[in-house]
Amino acid sequence: MTEEQNEKRVPARFYQNENGVEPVRDWLRDLDKEDRKSIGADIKTVEYGWPIGMPTCKAMGDGLFEVRTNLSNGRIARVLFCFFEGEMILLNGFVKKTNKTPEQELTLALKRKRSLEAQG
Repeated sequence: MTEEQNEKRVPARFYQNENGVEPVRDWLRDLDKEDRKSIGADIKTVEYGWPIGMPTCKAMGDGLFEVRTNLSNGRIARVLFCFFEGEMILLNGFVKKTNKTPEQELTLALKRKRSLEAQG
């Protein structure tokens, strides 16, 4: 473990499905460099500053939390995560198009959380 990891209160890890796919990593790769950098900085803030609240992080219920990132051109990104075995597991990422978090995004994150817990 590096010195940097020792300072993290909750190290982040990408959720990986049964086929080894990391959906949040793939989603991030499709974004432009500046957006990735902004989202990464907010995830890092949570890693080093947990527990942390608004405006960076918000509890969503059912053990889910969101990292909140303002992107260029007034866009808003969210990364839904949970805690598992002392790590922050990045379950789902998306760019919000409405004020309310879409139910299907929460449902997908919850499904991945339950899958993770079943493997655990």
